[in-house]
Amino acid sequence: MEKIISQYLELLINLGLSAEWANFIRATSIIIVILLICYISDIITKRITIHYISLFAKKSKTKWDDIILEKKVFNQLVHFIPALIIHYTIELALVNSTKTVNFIQSIIYVYMAIIAMIVINSFLKALNEIYSHSPFSKNRPIKGYIQLVNIFVTVIGVILIYSHLTGNPVKGVFAGLGAMAAVLMLVFKDTILGLVASVQLSANNMVKIGDWISMPSHKADGTVEEITLNTVKVQNWDKTISTIPTYALVSNSFTNWRGMEESGGRRIKRSINIDMRSVKFCTSELLNKFSKIQYLNKYITNKTEELNTYNTEHQIDNSVVVNGRRLTNIGTFRMYIEEYLKNHPKIHNDMTFLVRQLQPSENGIPIEIYVFSNDQAWSNYESIQSDIFDHILAIIPEFELLVFQNPSGNDIATAFNKR
Repeated sequence: MEKIISQYLELLINLGLSAEWANFIRATSIIIVILLICYISDIITKRITIHYISLFAKKSKTKWDDIILEKKVFNQLVHFIPALIIHYTIELALVNSTKTVNFIQSIIYVYMAIIAMIVINSFLKALNEIYSHSPFSKNRPIKGYIQLVNIFVTVIGVILIYSHLTGNPVKGVFAGLGAMAAVLMLVFKDTILGLVASVQLSANNMVKIGDWISMPSHKADGTVEEITLNTVKVQNWDKTISTIPTYALVSNSFTNWRGMEESGGRRIKRSINIDMRSVKFCTSELLNKFSKIQYLNKYITNKTEELNTYNTEHQIDNSVVVNGRRLTNIGTFRMYIEEYLKNHPKIHNDMTFLVRQLQPSENGIPIEIYVFSNDQAWSNYESIQSDIFDHILAIIPEFELLVFQNPSGNDIATAFNKR
């Protein structure tokens, strides 16, 4: 090649051009040829090579090659070819301009370093996308680690560029960074905390994509959409997005409802306050009425026999109500709720099942229902819970009980009018 260029230079001089003009035309001609070669190589690689790679990827059954194409890894990679051509051929054009050649090669070096970082970044994005389609991605997201590698590659790339432009050895640059460790720790504090938190969250399986979490301190209550090195993105039930620092999930408390979702049941925990003034022993008329109720028929029969036997054996005087053992309307009501819920198709009978009486207060006697529905969908769960308490509130008068509620203006007006 050098022989051909020398012959070309001699030809220009023989044509009557001065040495200075001959060298200028020679350099200009070679630069034009180099640029033309770069343009042709760019066309070949982009329009032909990439085209056939795309066809191959579309025909293949695997999805990873389509993702790599989508993230334009090959499109970025082909930018190396023109840069390499200029880097190794520029000396042919600028024979006697060592400083200019070194300057251009330095620019090309920086350009290729930047392209390398872009290619690696695109590849890492493609890698994360490929991994996100695997069944392990929800339990073990790697986006935080991908971001960490990307930061590491960027830092290394910047150090190499700085070292090349300044002429300082890489070891010297790293030594200078060591002296600036305190500053770097301050600058990358969130990233370092996020990295440690990401490892802890992943290792301890504390949270994963798709989990329902509640974190009132950050006004988050919804589904985890994304876990990155620095933030966790949560889509709240009102469709707003809350962004939580990753390390906050380790340093602060939050509720993960995954256990409820995996258990197959969703807790119903609600109570009804009964007015204590309406509690009484059951009369024979009430017992006769209760015995006709489907869920109480067997209970009333067995319990009445049990109490009659006990009172007879202990020679109880039934003429006085407080003597012996007797059924109460509130106890019978509680038993009805138990039987009603046991026969309810939407209640999980294999999980905690309680209908209990809580501590009486100035607001009456709370009868608490503590059961689990077998349908966890939010709308269905609320519908089941509402249907149960609609029914319970409606049947309370049948047991001659009253629901306690604070008097309203209408109650006071009614009492006043009765006067």
